[in-house]
Amino acid sequence: MTAPDTDPPQLYAAREPIFPRRVKGRFRNLKWLIMLVTLGIYYVTPWLRWDRGPNLPDQAVLIDLANRRFFFFWIEIWPHEFYFIAGLLVMAGLGLFLFTSALGRVWCGYACPQTVWTDLFILVERWIEGDRNARLRLHRQKKWDLRKARLRVTKWVAWLFIGLATGGAWVFYFADAPSLLRDLLTFSAHPVAYTTMLILTFTTFLFGGFAREQICIYACPWPRIQAAMMDEDTITVAYRDWRGEPRGKHRKAEGADRLGDCIDCNACVNVCPMGIDIRDGQQMACITCALCIDACDDVMDKVGKPRGLIDYMALTDEVSERAGKAPRKIWKHVFRPRTILYTVLWGAVGIGLVVALFIRSDIDITVAPVRNPTYITLSDGTIRNVYDVRLRNKLGEERQFRVSAADVPGLEVQVEGSEDALVAVAPDSTHLARVYVTAAAGTAPAVADRTGFTLWVEDLDSGDRASEGTVFNGKEQ
Repeated sequence: MTAPDTDPPQLYAAREPIFPRRVKGRFRNLKWLIMLVTLGIYYVTPWLRWDRGPNLPDQAVLIDLANRRFFFFWIEIWPHEFYFIAGLLVMAGLGLFLFTSALGRVWCGYACPQTVWTDLFILVERWIEGDRNARLRLHRQKKWDLRKARLRVTKWVAWLFIGLATGGAWVFYFADAPSLLRDLLTFSAHPVAYTTMLILTFTTFLFGGFAREQICIYACPWPRIQAAMMDEDTITVAYRDWRGEPRGKHRKAEGADRLGDCIDCNACVNVCPMGIDIRDGQQMACITCALCIDACDDVMDKVGKPRGLIDYMALTDEVSERAGKAPRKIWKHVFRPRTILYTVLWGAVGIGLVVALFIRSDIDITVAPVRNPTYITLSDGTIRNVYDVRLRNKLGEERQFRVSAADVPGLEVQVEGSEDALVAVAPDSTHLARVYVTAAAGTAPAVADRTGFTLWVEDLDSGDRASEGTVFNGKEQ
């Protein structure tokens, strides 16, 4: 009697190198276009200039960690305005939900950084080592001769330069690009810049060259998350097995007329960057890049069969097509309650961010009561509270601010170092002022502990005002 197999299932498979064949078609052209646009944006953006005046950086997109600012063309985000970044992240998440519900893993197949850089690495590999068959022969060649060593070293050096450019472009987003480039070349840049470039160079080289599909299958959580957002109406890449089966070479022989349209040429498998066979059905490894569609359509043209054996389609169309009926219109799959809800939510967050951006003030105030002690009783009975008030001047020139109190009669405001409660704030900066709020004896708020009031700050040049509520601590009079 044979003992039962008690070996646990394998959760990881050793990588078998994949050598996708070159393919031409509308989806391949679309991927080339997206790759050029996304890489162009990534590499060029740090070098764009934007005039913000003499006191601000002129880099169009800059994450200024030293001064805790984020500049995006005419928009400047301060640390206390992080809700704009949070809103953009929410929009990005909702956008991914929307596109996944409507078009499956379209993000993974076209715009994911791992896909874009892998496409670039494969392109370089093909230029140096040749197309699929040439790369396969080189891979299977056990003996390392001069030709193999030359091709491999050339390819790896090219990959390293791509990784170095990737890491270099990343650090340019965090400092003035021309200045940082000069410092990098003269070896006077901060060690953090070199460390960051080294890490990104290595990870880009590794992920794009040696762990391509492994990153998508094992490291990325997105394929597993997407399964919960896709349904039978989601448009995705699929094989029409009811039309293609049974497979055969279509030679003139007995039974050839009973074969399906698929000639079992494996063109769809040979062009797949994930190394899967789409004819086996939906698979987690499929990134819906649609290269198999281009390959299959090309073969169908050559054998005189209609295109679309492999195509973008929804699973709900299977029953209709098997019965010989026309599938539903694509727009009916795309515009359905779930996608409409995601679109509404995405638009609402976007509109909210735009409104918040346009209504925000150029001045701002933050009030922090000094709580040790909570209040002071002077010799004449006056009660004094002390506050640390941070004033923000978001304009490009110095402004004079006046601080005042409201809502509670009898409160007087004094600013440390100023006789008339005026504070000068430098352009595009913050200023921390020590503010004293006093209530004279007999007029102090008649409460045992806390009385709410408002501290106002007014720009004397423009008349703009900002305020924040706080409390005045006192005692029973």
